[in-house]
Amino acid sequence: MTDITFSELGLAAPILRALRTENYNTPTPIQAQAIPLLLEGGDLLGVAQTGTGKTAAFALPILNRLSVSGKRAGPRQPQALILAPTRELAIQIGEGFKAYGRYLELRYATVYGGVGQVPQVKALRRGVDVLIATPGRLLDLMGQGHIALDKTATLVLDEADRMLDMGFIHDVRKIVAALPERRQSLLFSATMPREIARLADEILDRPKRVEVAPSATPVELIEQRVYFVETSRKRALLGDLLKDPDLARVIIFTRTKHRANRVADQIEKLGIKAEAIHGNKSQNARQRALAAFRNGSVPILVATDIAARGIDIDDVSHVINYEMPNEPESYVHRIGRTARAGASGVAISLCDGAEREYLRAIEKLIKKTLTPVAHAHETDAAHNTKTKATESKNKKRYSTRPSAKRRRNKGRQTRQAA
Repeated sequence: MTDITFSELGLAAPILRALRTENYNTPTPIQAQAIPLLLEGGDLLGVAQTGTGKTAAFALPILNRLSVSGKRAGPRQPQALILAPTRELAIQIGEGFKAYGRYLELRYATVYGGVGQVPQVKALRRGVDVLIATPGRLLDLMGQGHIALDKTATLVLDEADRMLDMGFIHDVRKIVAALPERRQSLLFSATMPREIARLADEILDRPKRVEVAPSATPVELIEQRVYFVETSRKRALLGDLLKDPDLARVIIFTRTKHRANRVADQIEKLGIKAEAIHGNKSQNARQRALAAFRNGSVPILVATDIAARGIDIDDVSHVINYEMPNEPESYVHRIGRTARAGASGVAISLCDGAEREYLRAIEKLIKKTLTPVAHAHETDAAHNTKTKATESKNKKRYSTRPSAKRRRNKGRQTRQAA
């Protein structure tokens, strides 16, 4: 946290009023650093993870500039464009803009795939001051002539490294090419791989760099445990874990959509409400699942990695990696769904033999060894293995089949008798 308040940052009165309504008084470090720079109109490169308050860091200056300018967007010509990698993140950013700009006479729209485009096209036709979009749907609407970006004065590229992971960088470059050269551009990324650094050089003009880590990193905030368990025993172990009343609001991660559905069904059979969220679900179904998880009517959400960065819900007590991610960075994003806003949290990983390599890569990345936990199923497995070995040994020892020595002696006795 910082020692200054939002009222000291030079924001317009309606925005300060909205922040008071949201009970926001003190800016986070990234907000305190970024907002004054952005109010000056320059470009910005922000290196920050989720949970640092970066949405408000770019939303508040954009809203302030639009409110002061008094300009209104024409049909199909947004004044500001925010690009997000996933539908969930786009929706959350849109909700943030509406909350912070509730006392401003501005129009907002969020466009993304997975739903019909007619309502989105109607909103664009009426005129939108701030447009939040995913790259694929935005390009579709541009190709159909529903959006023109030649008068868009502000561009925000959020979670650029996730854009890279999802293969959107080419789409991003096509979108940037449709923007005017003179504009204010912002790029935010949790990490800075070479390709993202190159993209930043392309789209930013002499940017100020703001690099802010959370007040405590996930490694410091989150208790991280690992259970070494056979794949066939994960289901039973998960059932045992979910009996613990401390697991109040849980996100379970799988690598595949099919596994997410199966795990959710298995949990339902235990008498516990659960919802699955992944790319094959319709947008309405995903939003219903998120809403039910957010309001507590469904305590368990089973998700694939595509949702890892799009779920911004407080009070998630536990994250369970039912399957270890094959990219170590995904582990950090997964467990970052808990321990939000300075709270503590627990991350539990179920690791089978084939996933040990993934675990080693994760531990190398976070520079920490996960705490191994013994459990009944592991003990049973060890006991069964030992028992089988003993049985095999005893079987050889007490076999009814004569040993070679006994067979030789018997053959000698037969010959002598003859």
